[in-house]
Amino acid sequence: MPKNPSSLRNIDRLIHEPTRLMIMTQLYVVESADFLFLQNQLEMTPGNLSSHLSKLEEVGYVEIVKEFIERKPHTALKLTKKGRNAFKEYQQNLKQVFGNLKT
Repeated sequence: MPKNPSSLRNIDRLIHEPTRLMIMTQLYVVESADFLFLQNQLEMTPGNLSSHLSKLEEVGYVEIVKEFIERKPHTALKLTKKGRNAFKEYQQNLKQVFGNLKT
């Protein structure tokens, strides 16, 4: 049991959801990612990925840029500064939770 169980309350539940955590992890290590690339990497349906991205966009963690490249629709995704900071904080909070565990 962690010394301070309330440290679990500091975990960002929006990021902690497994699918959104995978999205945030993928976007954290790149400047930008193509929607189709991310969909293939995560093996998700377009609708499922869109739904999770919408939730992340609503809170300002992800920026979605829709454009046309050579007359074809293209969707680029990237973490915002707020999203990067939230992910760093999420990592630190998890380290704290696991660091407080006793065996």
